[in-house]
Amino acid sequence: MKKNGAIDGQHRSQLAIYLSLPILSWAFYDFANTIFSSNINTVFFPFYMDEVLGTNEVMQQVASTFISYANAIASFLLVIFSPLFGVWIDNTGYKKKFIVWFASISILFTFMMGVFANLQTTVHYSGAPLSLFLVVISFVIAKFFFNSSLVFYDSMMGDLGTKEEMPLISGYGVAIGYLGTIFGLLVYLYVGNSDFHRAFIPTAILYLLFSLPLFFINKDTPIPKSERKPIKFFDGYKEIIQTFKDMKQYKAIFTFMIAYFFLNDAIATTIAMMAVYATTIVGFSSGQFIVLYLVSTISTIIGSLAFGYITKSIGAKRAITIVAFIMIVALVFATVATAQWMFWLAGSLFGVSLGSMWVTSRTYIIELSPTEKRGQFFGLFAFSGKVSSIIGPAIYGTVTLWLKDYGTLASRVALSTLIVMTVIGLLVHLKVNDKNGNRK
Repeated sequence: MKKNGAIDGQHRSQLAIYLSLPILSWAFYDFANTIFSSNINTVFFPFYMDEVLGTNEVMQQVASTFISYANAIASFLLVIFSPLFGVWIDNTGYKKKFIVWFASISILFTFMMGVFANLQTTVHYSGAPLSLFLVVISFVIAKFFFNSSLVFYDSMMGDLGTKEEMPLISGYGVAIGYLGTIFGLLVYLYVGNSDFHRAFIPTAILYLLFSLPLFFINKDTPIPKSERKPIKFFDGYKEIIQTFKDMKQYKAIFTFMIAYFFLNDAIATTIAMMAVYATTIVGFSSGQFIVLYLVSTISTIIGSLAFGYITKSIGAKRAITIVAFIMIVALVFATVATAQWMFWLAGSLFGVSLGSMWVTSRTYIIELSPTEKRGQFFGLFAFSGKVSSIIGPAIYGTVTLWLKDYGTLASRVALSTLIVMTVIGLLVHLKVNDKNGNRK
């Protein structure tokens, strides 16, 4: 049986895997969507919001609230619809088809962010121009469909090779994705230190350009229509409820899911808010932040590689404990940073913890899950991450809104809530009892 260039039972060399057209085009979509994630979500959308709204210390906090709530709304929509996406995959076999549609919508609204940001309008609402609200709405739609496409993108990986090849294929996609981060930031050379909305349209173009190989090369293997069942919206939720019921038999993994909820809460919020925090609170210029972000990305790569070996040596549970401590140190430095060197240290440490958390947590899920339940628990693991991506930004934005009259103190207090989340996550993680097998 042939599987996208691999014949079951036959081994391909690493080079053959990496040069396989379906795998290469699949990895290039990681390159493409990482350009969106980096340029829009982390860098230029926050820069644009602060540029338009952040005319003083109070309005800088309002800008932070807008950014936080926009991210929370996009995550909330994903939580609502992602269970349905899993049902679509299982019932139709279509993956690339949905990626094409969802990525195209994301690209369109990324482009529209640039169009709306250029609108010259005299209409204002609560002191903000109408064009800003249109940009924020476009961002929410673009991010929702970007995240939605990833559900199908991740599920496509299993069609690209054998079970033994999965770690190589997965790592290859991640590596190409990190290159997308670096390549996408070249847009800064075009944008400069102002008019950050000029980054939106070039980012949309790059997002489309590097998505085209997957659009045209990869193929779906649809399930025959005669074998499909009627799709009901709540079917996906029934699976999640059943998984929660099964969790009662697996207390160790359920406890870790709770811990991961709090840890990922801090990670997702920091990724969304680090640009505006560095520039408005610590005093980084946009150019300095771009360099910091590149250093943080390199730290993420180093952390991923280093903690692969550390996890193998001391076990996933201990490794996650170390990563959580690194996160706490990074967040403490960021919260109290009064000099740029302190935030350089915070950014580098956070980069290490970001890459490490992915490596260690996924490994721990495999260690705790019985083989026949692994897919089910990984689905809940992903769902937990999506839900926490709502809560963290929502809390951060609410704090900056409530305390906006206190200026920069509002953002420091908001960031300190992430320290609390991480400490809670660590304490719950230490309660995981994994000594006597999976069932507790």
